[in-house]
Amino acid sequence: MYLSAHFDLDEFITSETATRYGIDNTPNDDIVDNLRFLASMMEEVRILLGNKPITIKSGYRCPKLNSAIGGSKTSQHMQGLAADFICPQYGTPYDIADEISRSDLRFDQLIYEGANGSNPWIHMSVSDQPRGDRLTAYFNPTRYVKGIVK
Repeated sequence: MYLSAHFDLDEFITSETATRYGIDNTPNDDIVDNLRFLASMMEEVRILLGNKPITIKSGYRCPKLNSAIGGSKTSQHMQGLAADFICPQYGTPYDIADEISRSDLRFDQLIYEGANGSNPWIHMSVSDQPRGDRLTAYFNPTRYVKGIVK
């Protein structure tokens, strides 16, 4: 089932961890509606990035899956309002986060995740009342700083 022109529901619910642990990550109708809202924002991101394909690394996470991966207890992923993604044909995750940060897109949170690691990605969430938070996350040890920084 397509949520938007370029994003399929399966992209937002497929999880290797869920498969490995036998977790049913099927969203209810309200979550699917939220995922449509998220997919519409991801379409805007795709346009901003020159219509390059976006790879969703993580979307909806049921509470059991979120717990299994050590996600935040208040994660917007559990509501279907957040996605972790990359867009290799556009550039590095830093380049993508910086471009989105400088744009007029109305996101709730934009986080450049794993800035000090070998496989960083972008986390973006949406909301009816977007805060426009911009953060960079470093791991080992975990710390967050304001802004999108290298």
